[in-house]
Amino acid sequence: MSHPIIQVEDLSKAYQIGQIGTGTISRDIERFVITKILGKEDPFLKIGETNDRSLKGESDIVWSLKDINFEIQQGEAVGIIGKNGAGKSTLLKLLSRVTSPTTGQIKVKGRIASLLEVGTGFHPELSGRENIYLNGAILGMRKKEITRKLDEIIDFSGVERYIDTPVKRYSSGMYVRLAFAVAAHLESEILIVDEVLAVGDAEFQKKCLGKMGDISKGQGRTVLFVSHNMAAVKSLCSRGIVLENGLIKKIDTVENAVGYYLSGDSEAQNQITFSNAYDKKEFTLHQISINPVGSTSDTVLDEYQEIEINTAITLKEVDNSLHFTYVLNNEFGEALFTFSHTGSGLKLHPGLNKVKCVLPKGFLNIGSYFLSFYVIENAKKTIFVEKDIMTFNIQEGERAIGSWMGKEPGFIKPIFDWSIK
Repeated sequence: MSHPIIQVEDLSKAYQIGQIGTGTISRDIERFVITKILGKEDPFLKIGETNDRSLKGESDIVWSLKDINFEIQQGEAVGIIGKNGAGKSTLLKLLSRVTSPTTGQIKVKGRIASLLEVGTGFHPELSGRENIYLNGAILGMRKKEITRKLDEIIDFSGVERYIDTPVKRYSSGMYVRLAFAVAAHLESEILIVDEVLAVGDAEFQKKCLGKMGDISKGQGRTVLFVSHNMAAVKSLCSRGIVLENGLIKKIDTVENAVGYYLSGDSEAQNQITFSNAYDKKEFTLHQISINPVGSTSDTVLDEYQEIEINTAITLKEVDNSLHFTYVLNNEFGEALFTFSHTGSGLKLHPGLNKVKCVLPKGFLNIGSYFLSFYVIENAKKTIFVEKDIMTFNIQEGERAIGSWMGKEPGFIKPIFDWSIK
């Protein structure tokens, strides 16, 4: 049975913008007496505001995190996702004890190895080899433990040629290679990794993700991973925590958390039911929905699924001169392709028609798409058009650790038949 290795209760962190202190010596003294001597709540924090960087705000006190609560079990890999400024790095710094919370508490069982930014815990004047011992000592490792792992760390980092060179001469990529190698190989119970892996090249990112997968699944250690690469988060993590303006918006399976995060910046809606405004002389348009084949419209769409577009429309008389046509545009408003039921052999009938079109598996690339709907008469005259009638998102599918992470170039990625002789 797994046990909570990290417990966060009512955690908040406030920062002051602009000048440090309250502005006057007398108020600084008053604040010190109230909080440090009398042990009461800081009165100046009562005017604090949510950390929304897009708004000017009225207070110079902002809550980078506010009332955060969650538990992480031993051996879990948890992705922490959100926009820039959501509070992800602040949370990791609090967990790593780089800074202290304003309110609330954190209970951690075990040693933490953290990689929060390039060069964390390294001394620039020391060599790579010396910094391995220094970093290990900071993490509470004995010299014999570090020596036993030394060759493995150096080999994994790929900087053996420069291991006795002062790290101040390393590139940012070499820095992060060595820092990750130290954090991943020393025997801590919890590994915390911020976005720093983005500094490394593609080959090293794959190597790091593979190593973190081994740490979590093979060694039963806990991994907290912050990244804007949703494919990497999905392939490594089993749970996700979504932060927004310092607040937790969702804690769920990694698929649902990533789906919630990706749909948050747009008005994506996979099912739309129309009002009487779409009741025309020739037809009534009831609903358009989009979903993975065999699933419902509230299911997240990803790049590896067959996707069906369903249109419910009532024809008021038999008229096979009417054709339904769709245009799919990308997030820049560029038309990708047009498709219609014309030529499919479908025969529309009077009354309710439920028309289904299936896009092949793996056809649409990661991104946001806008669907426009046309009704064409006699292949010439457009009698109805609604541009951008529906917006939907395609997110990263599940990928094996070590495979390419992220979006490939282009907006569609058709699967072709290949052969060789």
